[in-house]
Amino acid sequence: VLSTVAAPLASARPAHEIPVVEDPEGDLDTPTADGWADVPASDVPLTSAASSVPNADDTSIEEVNVQAATTDDRLYLRLEWADATRDVNASEIRGFTDAVAVQFPANRSSRPPIAMGGQDNRVNVWYWGSDVGTQELLAGGAGSTTPFQNPAIETNASYQGSGGNGTWSVVYSRSLDAPSENRTAIDESGDLDVAFAVWNGSNGERAGRKAVSEWYYFPMSGGPGGPPYQTLLWTVAGLAVVAVTAVTAFGIYRAGGGAS
Repeated sequence: VLSTVAAPLASARPAHEIPVVEDPEGDLDTPTADGWADVPASDVPLTSAASSVPNADDTSIEEVNVQAATTDDRLYLRLEWADATRDVNASEIRGFTDAVAVQFPANRSSRPPIAMGGQDNRVNVWYWGSDVGTQELLAGGAGSTTPFQNPAIETNASYQGSGGNGTWSVVYSRSLDAPSENRTAIDESGDLDVAFAVWNGSNGERAGRKAVSEWYYFPMSGGPGGPPYQTLLWTVAGLAVVAVTAVTAFGIYRAGGGAS
């Protein structure tokens, strides 16, 4: 068991790390661009956000798939999630639209509160909605969002599938240099904290009724890579159970043979 897991465990990465690929070959501008084939994906679990809005705990998106890459001058993120319906029209009665957001600390020196930051520790939010397109926001707590006049990010979205088996894919990109104050600096000064939120319009999700992740991070200064520790620990536990079961069975067999 030890010889089987020792090598991969040595190169394992923490469970909340999302790897960042530097300069992958190919284009990254669209969800179907060929460059994404060389970028590993991380499955990030989502749960209902803690909120006082009605039915806040009734959300339907359980996971978002995240890929990240950098070129010489830009960060690219690709988010993909399963959504049975393509909700793009908010003008209908009780109509709500699909959306997704990425949240970073505006100041990377400390990790802000997960729920849209705090007054002294704000967050830079990259938002894409199927009805409004791209927005960039600054927030210092729930209900305190302020839009930037000119978003510094670009997005490209695609919905694929039908008949209840659809998937949204959204690509975000922004220059590595922070274009102004209160925008997150994207450089190699250490880990970059990141969190995600997804709204399913057909389920009535909007505002504080949303599916959210915990804080994750991008290892901008490099990292161990490899599979997450959590996966390998479960692998170790499974192998240990198999080993113990085999040893116990063999012991019973030996004991039975001696008695006869």
